Amino acid sequence: MEKKVFVSREFNAPVEMVWKVWTEPELVMRWWGPDRFTCPIAKIDFREGGTSMVCMRPPKDFAEEDYYSIWHYTKIIPMQLIEFIQNLADKDGNKMNPVKLGMPADFPEDIRTVVTFAKLGDNKTKMTVTEHADMGTMSKFAQMGL
Repeated sequence: MEKKVFVSREFNAPVEMVWKVWTEPELVMRWWGPDRFTCPIAKIDFREGGTSMVCMRPPKDFAEEDYYSIWHYTKIIPMQLIEFIQNLADKDGNKMNPVKLGMPADFPEDIRTVVTFAKLGDNKTKMTVTEHADMGTMSKFAQMGL
């Protein structure tokens, strides 16, 4: 049985605006990461075959180092779907083994992520994010981060 983390939310915003928070660097930087984390870097190469890199900076009382992820886009249907493989990375955007970065042994290396957008009206959008991977001991934190 496939494991997954699933989060759905409705926004009082048109689908075009909700779409942009995934495609425009300055908007990604406003939300990427859990509470109290910041996103100082979002390099977005938003196209099928492209790879984006985002950085999470923890609060000083949590850790001293930044955490990087890359998103390799496999399928994009404008205003409907974004599918990518998410990986942990180094500061140069190179895919890294999660264990070498201090993650638990059961942390998945490749996380297939699917984001869907449904227009519920002129100014209402339902967005669903599904991470297809067995997140192991990190599943609670993955859901909190989303």
